[in-house]
Amino acid sequence: MSAPVFIFDMDGTLVDSMPTHARSWEAFTRRHGIDMSVAEVLARTTGRNGVECIRELMGADTPEARALELIAEKEAIYRDLFASQFREVRGVSDFIRAARERGIRCGIATAGDRHNIAFTLGHLKLAQAPDAIVGGDEGLPGKPDPALFLEAARRMGAQASQCIVFEDAPFGIEAARRAGMRAVSICTTHTAAELGGAHVIAQAPDFLDLANKNFLETLHA
Repeated sequence: MSAPVFIFDMDGTLVDSMPTHARSWEAFTRRHGIDMSVAEVLARTTGRNGVECIRELMGADTPEARALELIAEKEAIYRDLFASQFREVRGVSDFIRAARERGIRCGIATAGDRHNIAFTLGHLKLAQAPDAIVGGDEGLPGKPDPALFLEAARRMGAQASQCIVFEDAPFGIEAARRAGMRAVSICTTHTAAELGGAHVIAQAPDFLDLANKNFLETLHA
């Protein structure tokens, strides 16, 4: 059997950023007079790319240039808020390091744009750069479409059957299923029940818990 390849979502999976994304959406919607609860905003946008997010909130006919301008505004609010309280999802750096030591390639597939990716990796300081990074501003549809995950696999020369996706959101878990990939649910923002599926091989509140369950050792058994 071919060695597994790991593909990580970013927000809520690598970094504990979703509460701050909620705060930034709250500020953005208030600024633009969008009458929608933060819970609904997150349900409709999490996993989608920036243009899709804006069109979900402000209408499908929002011109792309305007949508890009607006999502840049929202993400700038997010980075300003999160910079002083940046934190990884517990245990993720050690987990990725241990995976690397076992020869597992690791990539990132996120609906976040290049600015958020650079911000996250700059603060996260992984011991080794990801083998592939696919962002939501590369022209690919967001999750639950499988395109981001399939492109990450392509860039790492991996088959979908080799890939294990780590995700915190229902759209991401569904995207992994559509891609023909196995998934691990990281339950930072949703319950295990919300992140289930026949393709889900493990569920944990964070990566320390996953490590304590000997996930990597079991995978290589």
